[in-house]
Amino acid sequence: QVQLVESGGGLVLSGGSLRLACATSERTFSSYTMAWFRQAPGKEREFVAAISQGGASTKVGDSVKGRFTISRDNTKNTGYLQMNSLKPGDTAVYYCALTPRFIGHEDTYTARAYNYWGQGTQVTVSS
Repeated sequence: QVQLVESGGGLVLSGGSLRLACATSERTFSSYTMAWFRQAPGKEREFVAAISQGGASTKVGDSVKGRFTISRDNTKNTGYLQMNSLKPGDTAVYYCALTPRFIGHEDTYTARAYNYWGQGTQVTVSS
């Protein structure tokens, strides 16, 4: 079973920045598309960003486009989400997820496509 651990969440003022990390001991990390999702109380889980196995291709959700950047370092078995210009609406629990499905498939925007999930890390943005 693949295990993922998110870190880097916390409290930040509106307009600030945070960098989340997703670490795994899985030796075949580079075989998976990686994504970030978020979920706020009372809302559905929302797609944030995804990155292809080798990192050459990315996609970002409309609500964070231009502000968030996804990346990965396969030599460290770690993925990242750089979040800039944070808004109160970004407040949520952020989850890292992996799927063997290639990033080009449309369902990689949806949580149901992902096989493995971390425990989540809380991000709170105050105005």
